[in-house]
Amino acid sequence: MILKLSSLALVAALTTAATAQTATTAKKPVTHRTTTAAAAKPAAKPAAVPAANPADNPPNVPKIEGTPKPLYALRYIDTVIGTGPLSAPRKYYTVHYTGWLTDGTKFDSSVDRGAPITFPYGARQVIPGWDTGFDGMHVGGKRRLFIPYQLAYGESGRPPVIPAKADLIFDIELVDISDAPPQPAPAPTPNPEAKPATDPAAKPATDPDAKPATDPAKPATDAAPATEPKTPPHPEGL
Repeated sequence: MILKLSSLALVAALTTAATAQTATTAKKPVTHRTTTAAAAKPAAKPAAVPAANPADNPPNVPKIEGTPKPLYALRYIDTVIGTGPLSAPRKYYTVHYTGWLTDGTKFDSSVDRGAPITFPYGARQVIPGWDTGFDGMHVGGKRRLFIPYQLAYGESGRPPVIPAKADLIFDIELVDISDAPPQPAPAPTPNPEAKPATDPAAKPATDPDAKPATDPAKPATDAAPATEPKTPPHPEGL
């Protein structure tokens, strides 16, 4: 009886030990990681293709593929909206302007001279930027033009005032529009009833006994220069 109970106790002890060892040595769950480059980075989206403009491929014109690229453009800012007549081609424009280089150098100004200029608009007598820069303006309007060199004085410029490939900035004011160039003011006509400026009986303006203003033996040194200094080019001088 004693031996039987001992055998049962031994079996129970062995069973308990085996169960504990099995629980201790149970494997942990394994997680698999993806290491491929496709899973590491999201797929790149294809570049958006701009929609085709039907105006680029009109009927009866051979169709081509590609997207047109701008070469250069005239830009502007309206600073004052005029209230007079709207600008139109083949009319004579009277304009005030001031021109600068992009480094801030002012090279010409009708405002400083106090006299506007007049030219036929669209007749290619001014730089190309001026032949289109007044579109949409009204008389009395003011605008700032940003003109690329291709629409100004080109690759050569107008040295020494306008450098080569010089982009220009103009402040312009549309003073007037006319169908014909303005006529110069007529010269005043003399009045026959007016008294002469000098009285024949009066004493002559110069005294023959007086000394001359200059010594004839002394050479004149204050003669005027043979040539006048160059003036900056005007936009109409293209």
